[in-house]
Amino acid sequence: MIASEIIDVLKQNGVIPSKKLGQNFLCDANVARWIVDQLDPCSDDTVVEVGPGTGALTEHLLGKVKRVILVEFDARLAEYLGEKFKGRADVEVHHFDGARFDVRSLFKYAPIKFLGNLPYSAGGAIMRNFMKSPTPVVRAVLMLQKEFIDRIVAKHGTKAYGVLSLRMQSEWESKPVKTVPPEAFHPRPLIDSTVMTCVPRLSDEVYDKRLFDELVRRGFSQRRKQVKKQLPDTACWEDVSAELGLPVTARAEEISLDQWIKITQMYDDHPLRDLPQSGDEVFDVVDDDDVVVRQEKRSVVHAEHLLHRAVHVLVFNKKKEVLLQKRSVLKDNFPGAWDSSSAGHLESGESYDACAVRELKEELSIDTEVQHIAQIRPCENTGWEHIGLYVARYDGALRFPCSEVEHAVWFEMDELNEWIKLRPEVFATGFLECWSVFYEKFSSFGE
Repeated sequence: MIASEIIDVLKQNGVIPSKKLGQNFLCDANVARWIVDQLDPCSDDTVVEVGPGTGALTEHLLGKVKRVILVEFDARLAEYLGEKFKGRADVEVHHFDGARFDVRSLFKYAPIKFLGNLPYSAGGAIMRNFMKSPTPVVRAVLMLQKEFIDRIVAKHGTKAYGVLSLRMQSEWESKPVKTVPPEAFHPRPLIDSTVMTCVPRLSDEVYDKRLFDELVRRGFSQRRKQVKKQLPDTACWEDVSAELGLPVTARAEEISLDQWIKITQMYDDHPLRDLPQSGDEVFDVVDDDDVVVRQEKRSVVHAEHLLHRAVHVLVFNKKKEVLLQKRSVLKDNFPGAWDSSSAGHLESGESYDACAVRELKEELSIDTEVQHIAQIRPCENTGWEHIGLYVARYDGALRFPCSEVEHAVWFEMDELNEWIKLRPEVFATGFLECWSVFYEKFSSFGE
């Protein structure tokens, strides 16, 4: 779309560009086409575009990807886009605040590509909503004010380096690829904009991401103060700084991303932070009837596919959402897969009930009653485990060891069913067996 077309659309729909909403509409068709090309659109892609406005970027996506999901905050423009793309099965239009859009609904379409000429007033909040881990987004092409993107890519030791820099750099490799001048927009902003590409940061480092965010925010809460005065007492700063080669008087902006990650690992006081599993654990080996025949080490049980015992617990909140955990990449089985709220093996001599309670406490810090609802026979999908399936109710805070659990997220049951249908490969097979049994029982009661 060219400038005159965009101006006509705005007038016809009664839209006066709002400075408060950061509405600056891209009106350079060549730039729009170039931005979309940076997304590397493919025929199987699902693309989410936030702040599509009049559709200047959208029109270059149509026919190139499988699905386009538009999220527009302005009600008048959302209505216009709905009419413009009415009848197209490959376009969805949502009138919604991009900073509050429920990203959980996108996991079933993952991997997602994220596109946007984001409003200056809310760009940071929108990015955090869509790109904060765990996220279905695997590539992003975003345009924001140049100063904001300069902060994202800033190096330690500079004034621009801060919480935003570390939040983004800890999860994404971001690269400014084009500066767009004010004359490419209507109305013209007073500053330059920058187009940035983002791809996930590849790393095998395991650390508590919530703790990382807390420590970084503490460290930069008063930039001029020394870090040692801002951090909690779960570690000795003198020892930490000595190990990292930092002066005791270091300030937050002098500490690199890698050092902040090491600090997080050293300040993590969870007792299981380094113990995803041990091959020397001893399990009861059982027969087809779940009768104990002998004991063996974990490593032998798994290597030889011996029948053994485990529990899975499905935790629900008051909204009837189910909690799923994303398994740590350190796990020996299904690393990085989505799994039941809590799951684990029975220790030798332990009962199913006791194990369910223990695993909830260890993995999620949940201390609550559990209810046994089914016993599942061993098969290849369960990992040759006799599984005791339990449910629990919980609405409180969660804390989990990063060595065991990377993330824990609540999902609506209908969304989860659709996700399983479309992408079963991202789930641990034992969970799929358990969910099938649970949902059949749930549906039979009409609850």
